[in-house]
Amino acid sequence: MDIVGFLKSQFICHLLICYIFIVSGLIINFIQLFTLILWPINKQLFRRINCRLAYCISSQMVMLLEWWSGTNCTLYTDPESYHKYGKENAIVILNHNFEIDFLCGWNFCERFGVLGSSKVLAKKELSYMPIIGWMWYFLEIVFCKRKWEEDRKTVVQKLLNLRDYPENFWFLIHCEGTRFTEQKHQISMQVAKAKGLPKLKYHLLPRTKGFAVTVQCLRNVVSAVYDSTLNFRNNENPTLLGVLNGKKYHADLYVRRIPLEDVPEDEQECSTWLHKLYQEKDAFQEEYYRTGTYPAVPIIPPRRPWTLLNWLFWALLLLYPLFKLLINMINSGSSLTLASFAFVIIIASVGVRWMIGVTEINKGSTYGNNDNKQKQK
Repeated sequence: MDIVGFLKSQFICHLLICYIFIVSGLIINFIQLFTLILWPINKQLFRRINCRLAYCISSQMVMLLEWWSGTNCTLYTDPESYHKYGKENAIVILNHNFEIDFLCGWNFCERFGVLGSSKVLAKKELSYMPIIGWMWYFLEIVFCKRKWEEDRKTVVQKLLNLRDYPENFWFLIHCEGTRFTEQKHQISMQVAKAKGLPKLKYHLLPRTKGFAVTVQCLRNVVSAVYDSTLNFRNNENPTLLGVLNGKKYHADLYVRRIPLEDVPEDEQECSTWLHKLYQEKDAFQEEYYRTGTYPAVPIIPPRRPWTLLNWLFWALLLLYPLFKLLINMINSGSSLTLASFAFVIIIASVGVRWMIGVTEINKGSTYGNNDNKQKQK
């Protein structure tokens, strides 16, 4: 194989992308560790620094979507609301149907300058994951065990800690709790029937307690709820592997801005409100499948150059020692050099599978299934 063909191969591209992401991510995690000394001295400075460090990691993922695959994301929204995005704190409700919906959520954050400070409600296991999980720890992400009796106190405390956060932030939440699959949908609709709730065609029943507590804790700090519904044109089924391969997708994101004062404070009333919201989201999905569009003005927010510039910085910094190792291997042929290069290849290969595996739908959470088993006992 000639050198041009070798460098163009998808496998080599995957290795280089994952090598840059993993090595730069671990370097940033290491730097974040040292920022802990700032917490007792100047908590707000600690937070501002970690927003920038977190951006260095998450923006690499967004770069793959925006610049590498060239995926287009059309935003459907009210023009008056559009001018408020990025200038206020918000709770963002996302549907959970696609392998890259988290990446599109990050893309939404990036276009309005809040990617580095964005928050999520995530399962506790992710906090132990190197790079992204460790990055989230320093961002004061709200982790939960998905056992509400144990989680409530911890979640409330973490949310209250965000009340004095120095940066504008969006709190991203998947109220369905797990990614949509046909099996989980059937189970969810059985629960809806048992509870006398209207059935949903395109969503799972929302889990209302976490959302209600989020609204209670962040009231007067967060200005609005952004109800967001994501779809892809032409029945595209986007995957992270497709993005890594440079495949271009066409995303449509419908966002409604709902002032937080319109969301009930009482937990039961908030639960009823959220169920109604998901019935409306289902209707929007129905309309999209029928017409291919949403009932709002289409806008394409401009791409910002920072995701690409950040990736190029790390690429220039980290590819030099890798290529130097490759040249040394070719020139010397020593066993030590060969072993070192093989080790890098193995680590990068594992990184490829890890990046892909954590998003695959067929490896998604069994959260809904486990809940159903418990109900049957």
